[in-house]
Amino acid sequence: MSAERLARNLTVLALIGGLAVISTAWGFQLIGGYVPCKLCLEQRFPFYAGLPLMAVALMLMGRERRGLAMLLLLVATAVFAYGAGLGVYQAGAEWQFWAGPSDCGGGSAAPAKAADMLQALQSTRVVSCTEASWRMFGLSFAGWNAVASAGIALLALISAVLLKQRPNRVSVGA
Repeated sequence: MSAERLARNLTVLALIGGLAVISTAWGFQLIGGYVPCKLCLEQRFPFYAGLPLMAVALMLMGRERRGLAMLLLLVATAVFAYGAGLGVYQAGAEWQFWAGPSDCGGGSAAPAKAADMLQALQSTRVVSCTEASWRMFGLSFAGWNAVASAGIALLALISAVLLKQRPNRVSVGA
C-alpha cells in the first residue's frame, strides 16, 4: 500500500472516529439527559473545527494537492491535541489533582415563557466541571474525550507525515 493511500485511509478513520465521538456526546446530552458543563461544551470545539479540516484534507488528497492537505492535517493535529489537553485538564480536576475553573457550570436552555421561569430556577441543576457525572472503566466523559482526541490527533499527524514522504520512483533501464 502506498504512503498516500495509507494517509488517506488513516484520515478517513480519524474522520469517522471523530464523528462517532461528537455524535456520542450529543447523544448523551439529547437522549441520555446529561447536561454538559461549560468545559464539556468547550471540548466539542476541536471537533467542530478539526473534522471539517480533515474532510477538506481528504478532498485535497484526491486532487493530488498533498502539500495543502498535509498543512490542514497538521492544523487538525494541533486542534485535537488542544482538545486532548482540555480533556486531561477537566479529568484531573474531577479527580482533584488540581483545581478546576471557578466559573464552570451549565444548565438547560432558558424557559420559553416568563411564567415558567421560577419553576425553571427551582429545578435547574448547575453542572460542575469538577464532578464526573458518568464513568466507564474509571474514565469520565472528559477522560474519554482526552483519549479520543489524542488518538485522532495521532492519526492526523501520521497521515501528514505519510503525505510528506515522496513516492519512490524506480526507473528500469538506462
